[in-house]
Parts: sequence; C-alpha cells; structure tokens
Amino acid sequence: MKHGKKYLEAAKAIDRAKLYDAEEAIKLVKETAVAKFDETVEVHVRTGCDGRHADQQVRGAVVLPNGTGKTVRVLVFAKGAKADEAEAAGADFVGAEELIPKIQNEGWLDFDVVVATPDMMGVVGRLGRVLGPKGLMPNPKAGTVTMDVTKAIADIKAGKIEYRLDKANIIHVPIGKVSFSEEKLGENFKALMEALTKARPSSLKGTYMKSVTLASTMGPGVRVNPTKAQ
Repeated sequence: MKHGKKYLEAAKAIDRAKLYDAEEAIKLVKETAVAKFDETVEVHVRTGCDGRHADQQVRGAVVLPNGTGKTVRVLVFAKGAKADEAEAAGADFVGAEELIPKIQNEGWLDFDVVVATPDMMGVVGRLGRVLGPKGLMPNPKAGTVTMDVTKAIADIKAGKIEYRLDKANIIHVPIGKVSFSEEKLGENFKALMEALTKARPSSLKGTYMKSVTLASTMGPGVRVNPTKAQ
C-alpha cells in the first residue's frame, strides 16, 4: 500500500520498534492525524484466540464514557407497545416485516445499529445474509436482542460500541475522534481494555492480547504495550 507524503512525514515521529504507554500513544495519534476531517481514533487488538472454536469467541459491547463522537442511527424491530416504546426512546427507525423487502430488495441500509425484541428475531433472521456480513445482526451478547428497548437505545446513543473477532482474530474498535481531548480518549481506551480483559475466553491457553495498536483513520499505527493496556 502506497502512502502519501503527509503520512510518511507523520510516521517519522513514531518508533516502530517501541511499545508505548497508552497516554503517550494517544498523544502521538493526535499529533500524527493529518487529514482535513476529524478522523476516528481506532484500537486494533490482535488476539491469541482461534475464532473457529465457539469457546474462543470474543464478542460483546461496552459503553464508552465519552461516546464515539459519531451520531448513531438506530433501527428497532418491534411491534405494538414495544414499537411505541422504541419511538419514544429516540429510535431513528422502527418497524417489523414491512422492512424486510426494503432492506433485502432495495438495499436500504441507512442505519448503524439494529436492535430487536426476541419475538422479532424470526423476522430479522431472514435478513441474515444482508446484515450478517456487515456486522449488523442483533445479538443477545451485545445487548441488541432485548425487551428493554429503551435501555438499549439509550446505551447506543450514549456511545455503546460492539467488539468482536474478525476472521484474522483481530478486534477493531473506534474509541472517539481526534478532536477529543487526550483525557477523554484515555478514559474510553481504559473502558474498552477493561471490557476486553473481562471477555477473555476461559479456555484460551497462552497470550490473549498479542498486540494493541492505536491509529487514526488516515494516520500511522502506534503500538501500545499490551501488558500495560490490560
């Protein structure tokens, strides 16, 4: 992958061989973000898990104390009183079966998170092929399959993020924007690391977090000392 001049210049400020403390890494990520827009700060954790084994899956959610800096659009699958509750709680879209063709046939995906009441999962399951690959399928572990739609919506709007292993057993999570203060990013990073540490599979032998890297959307990665991050 070819990088531009700005990226290469920014990368010079980072010692690739060094494992930084979180505070120092966050400072560097902010300093080396050179794009003209407010970049997202992301955490990439390479794990020692093998996601092919069900008992080594890492999946869950955490509410970041300072949010993500992003406006999140929530779609809720619910009926009757629960649909009314979702609308009152501030869901951006609420519906049931009538949304299936819109998503399946028209490719409508103007939402970031999907919440469903348990009784609607039979309907939502028909959208597995569309929502699954995009990481949008509601999941009880992430708190997005629930009867308490008010709490689910409030948490998501407040900065709840999901984490899960990708095919390479890496977790990629946004923890805020470059415009956030170092303190706010630090608090979000700490909350994420505490959640991931608790989510360590009990069956895992050996190292859990092999590497932790912080980076802005367009900036170079800064490696964080995994032992100090946990």
